[in-house]
Amino acid sequence: MTRKQRFALFATILGSGIVFLDGAVVNLALPKMGTDLHLGFAGLQWVVDGYALTLSALILLGGSLGDILGRKRVYLWGVTGFAITSFLCGIAPTGALLIALRMAQGIFGALLVPGALALINTNFTAEQRGRAIAQWTAWTAAISAIGPLVGGYLIDVGSWRWIFFINVPLLAICYWLGLGAIKESKDERVRRVDTTGAVLAMLGLGGITYGLIEAPVSQHRLWPLLALGAGIITFLAFVWFEHRNKDPMVDLSLFRSRNFTAANVATLAMYGALGGFFFALIIHLQTVVGFSSLQSGISFLPVTLLLLALSGRVGALCTRFGSRWFMTIGPILAGCGIFLLLPLTHGANYAINVLPGLLLFGLGLALTVTPLTTTVLGAVHQSASGIASAINNAVSRVAGLLVVALLGIFGASHAYRFSALLCGTLAIIAGVLSFALVRNPKKSATIKQ
Repeated sequence: MTRKQRFALFATILGSGIVFLDGAVVNLALPKMGTDLHLGFAGLQWVVDGYALTLSALILLGGSLGDILGRKRVYLWGVTGFAITSFLCGIAPTGALLIALRMAQGIFGALLVPGALALINTNFTAEQRGRAIAQWTAWTAAISAIGPLVGGYLIDVGSWRWIFFINVPLLAICYWLGLGAIKESKDERVRRVDTTGAVLAMLGLGGITYGLIEAPVSQHRLWPLLALGAGIITFLAFVWFEHRNKDPMVDLSLFRSRNFTAANVATLAMYGALGGFFFALIIHLQTVVGFSSLQSGISFLPVTLLLLALSGRVGALCTRFGSRWFMTIGPILAGCGIFLLLPLTHGANYAINVLPGLLLFGLGLALTVTPLTTTVLGAVHQSASGIASAINNAVSRVAGLLVVALLGIFGASHAYRFSALLCGTLAIIAGVLSFALVRNPKKSATIKQ
């Protein structure tokens, strides 16, 4: 690996790592954001879902733009925009402006996230690629482990605003390294940007999100319900348009594969459970149980450590025995872990009341993540692996977006209990569906590629 390649790899690690980290650290800051900016539970939902909305609706478009206009160019646009909007989020004087800026941050995240692995693919030879991806995975996981601790410390000793400010110098380094080290590349085929599909996806998800969040707050008045209905209709129009489009943002033909469809249905349920429950749990730990931001960040460290320790071993076993049983048992264990955390009240002891549930959840997640990805990629032709991975990424983000939007349906005071019951059930459903739908390839047969 040359010096230039090392710098290019570091640029992809830094950029994508900051975006992965942003969601977790922002969740830690939600209680203090709510106090400072006078945001209720619905406002906090919008801080998370405003970002998730634009990111999930545009992430596939961001990947397409990189292929068409140049992967390096689009990645650096994303880095620049994410840095600027991070700074503006840090100085936002009102909750409404913070939500608007979070939506803008999601747009630039959608330009940045799909580019990291694509740049590794084009800046390294086939022999170097495996090692480069392994280093990218290890370092982004390390950032995910350390980030909540640093973020929690900054929130406790300083202000929640610092979790946005700290992005700026890191992304400036990322831009400088990427500008000099990353080699430009783009698709040689003539392709069109699917702007109609992107607009329909944004409007559809936006209407659904608005309806789910605002209907309980407005006591189910007409406008939020109309927005919900219009969002559902628009999202169905998006699916119809993508089916008929010659160069779609989402290649729906991939869903003809049973395993691809099964893995994405399981992703919808499992990642909905993950995103929704962690949103509610972090708020509950700080506002009801009595943890500080730093303590809340440290609380989730066992989940990250289990993922780091077990993912490689589970991947090897998955190659040997197939994904089906891992994708069955893992989500069911995760759901049981969520149910263990249901009774958390003020003054709960971490070692006795919190840790067992998180360990069970983390074990279930570690058993699920690698087999799920393996199933997605193994179900399609090798040439379609990039779009298959991107679709699965988008499904996981949409899942979190929708479940977080649902959590206030019975009022903020019931949100934690409802989230535990809903998300625990969703995780178990993911396991049951995996058992019913996923099929291991026969050992004597060649896996479809």
